[in-house]
Amino acid sequence: PPARFALADPCEATALSRRRSLAIRHVSGHRLVALIEILSPANKDRPQHVEDLVAKAVSAVDLGIHLLVVDLFPPGRHDPRGLHGAILAQLDPEEPPYDLPAEAPLTLASYSAGPKVEIFLEHIAVGTVLPDMPLFLSPERYVQVPLEQTYNSAFTGTPAYWRDILEA
Repeated sequence: PPARFALADPCEATALSRRRSLAIRHVSGHRLVALIEILSPANKDRPQHVEDLVAKAVSAVDLGIHLLVVDLFPPGRHDPRGLHGAILAQLDPEEPPYDLPAEAPLTLASYSAGPKVEIFLEHIAVGTVLPDMPLFLSPERYVQVPLEQTYNSAFTGTPAYWRDILEA
């Protein structure tokens, strides 16, 4: 496992049906191996949206699909423990409620799917440089996703008009 991340206790996954999503597929057979979910405010603005995203995440992990969740929005009234807390509650209902650190309430979570789901967490605060995060391709193999570099590249490619608005 990636050395610099805290390994949360493994939890048992439950079976749910497959859902459609953007995905990372294996070159041989086009098999779905991983998903990256970068959350937006719309994922958290209604109870149904939170439930839908949690169901999608849990379904993927239950089916052996590895998952990286990038939740850069503070918890709200529909996800008081953040999206990772809601996902964890569904993956392992026996687990005690998840508490976000107050000083770093934004969560990056990488889920390595398998009989025991391994979760690698990083908590950050607003304004913190985004760390690289592991995206698992199998329980033993992962690639580092350069989140800060990717964000900066995307922002640089944004038209000047919108960059000015975002920076104002």
